[in-house]
Amino acid sequence: MKKAIVTTTINAPTKAIRLFDAMTDWELVVIGDLKTPPDYRLERGRYVDPKSQVKYDPALSEAIGWNCIQRRNFGVLIAYDMGAEVIAVVDDDNVPLPGWGEQLMLGREIEANYYETTLAVFDPVGATNHGNLWHRGYPLQLLPKRNYAAKTRRLIRPDVQADFWNGDPDIDAICRMEHAPLCKFDDAFFPISSNKPAPFNSQNTFLSRRAIQHYFLFPHCGRMDDIWAAYHLQAKGSTVVFGKASVYQERNIHDPVLDMRQEYLGYEHNLQLVEALAKDSDAILGFLPGRASWAFNLYKRHFPRA
Repeated sequence: MKKAIVTTTINAPTKAIRLFDAMTDWELVVIGDLKTPPDYRLERGRYVDPKSQVKYDPALSEAIGWNCIQRRNFGVLIAYDMGAEVIAVVDDDNVPLPGWGEQLMLGREIEANYYETTLAVFDPVGATNHGNLWHRGYPLQLLPKRNYAAKTRRLIRPDVQADFWNGDPDIDAICRMEHAPLCKFDDAFFPISSNKPAPFNSQNTFLSRRAIQHYFLFPHCGRMDDIWAAYHLQAKGSTVVFGKASVYQERNIHDPVLDMRQEYLGYEHNLQLVEALAKDSDAILGFLPGRASWAFNLYKRHFPRA
């Protein structure tokens, strides 16, 4: 089975990238940007420079724009073209722990801690030993209502495996400024799944091939690019399981106030979006800025119609 790792970066190869590049049973695809060092080199993997991306799809390149993490969409498409059955999307500051990628749950029946909720959205972080925190993209209006009492063990067959991250976790800017956590998630709480959609990111997530045509990191939506991709994908029928932490995040420098501004679109619309998607799986189109819709339509041209 062909497996690919996809990321984008503006940095020279980091510790994380070197470790991913050394994994002989995976093929690494790194997407460059205008700020990426021009002498970027990998030992085994494939580096795709900006010129090659424009050649691959000039219209999509223009629609996404430059100096943004959503260039990663080109890596997903290239990995798909390579025939990858599993595509892992990662960040260059997430250092893989021993055993990363060896316990894949995609496409097979697995038993998970299954939570049922009457809320529109499920927060996986609250179900762990760090229950005071919440995942980036979880609607803030629902925080006081989270309840994890309805827990069973259930067999599921996931299309997406979103592994957690020790160290500085993927929480929103408000949560980070308030708690400034450094986490070690207890493996005993995983795997986790739910009857409702949940936010997941693009920094340590494994996607099955069949999920890719509905998975697009929306540009021009700030830090909701991967969160809205997650909600849209689940509205299209994909099942998500959250796996134990398999990376340690040595978080790149961020300005939390700037992050908060880039997350505001989600603070305002996440709950409304998920409620709309529950009625219409294409409702995402009504929430996107025009340029993001244009990019999404160009992306979808790379897949045969179902």
